[in-house]
Amino acid sequence: MINLYRKTALIEGVSYLILLFIAMPLKYIFNINEAVKYFGWIHGVLFLVFAAVLLAATIKYRWSFKRVIIYLIGSVLPFVPFYLDKSLKKEYENIR
Repeated sequence: MINLYRKTALIEGVSYLILLFIAMPLKYIFNINEAVKYFGWIHGVLFLVFAAVLLAATIKYRWSFKRVIIYLIGSVLPFVPFYLDKSLKKEYENIR
């Protein structure tokens, strides 16, 4: 489960970076509205998957409310999911 959570968080983090640093400049600099429309939709679906996997991991590993809030806030800040993944990898290095 921890590996599924980590992969989901990283994929969601990458989709957020694509939305922020590729799709939004395409929209606001080059007037290509479709970039945000499609990448926004993809990111939204991935965020819902992330939230479901986070809930499942929270139940399985009995994570604290504070930890879940940190992961949720971290998911909307660029580059933070990669930092959180590094700490999770270290914490759960013996679990496959």
